[in-house]
Amino acid sequence: MRTRIKLTRDGEAFHGRLTATQTSLMGKALGILGDWASTDEALVVQLGADREEVRRLYDRLQGDHKTSREFTLTARELHVIHAALTAIAPMFLSNKGFSEEGFYNRTSFFRKNFDAMASSIVNAVSEATAS
Repeated sequence: MRTRIKLTRDGEAFHGRLTATQTSLMGKALGILGDWASTDEALVVQLGADREEVRRLYDRLQGDHKTSREFTLTARELHVIHAALTAIAPMFLSNKGFSEEGFYNRTSFFRKNFDAMASSIVNAVSEATAS
């Protein structure tokens, strides 16, 4: 899975092209966490956004999942996506450790894909704001 993304500044936001797989992965993280959070307050602590904001962002990322698409996302939206990508793995911890099989069965991706995408978002924002 290709996780590297390139973003450019677009005023106060960031613009880039995301593949169908990248948006699917981001959507999975947002959707699962939005469904699992017991309360809006818990979701705000975890992602910095309430259920309504997470749902709006999830809906924006949805599509035909067969083509790459252009997106303009604010730093806040990128933060929520990044937080979701990094917060999903602990949901699969038990007293026996991390369940890679359970994680894959629920998300259709490997944990390393979520970690790499989260890292790529930070790197892309860093590159876009370095000049």
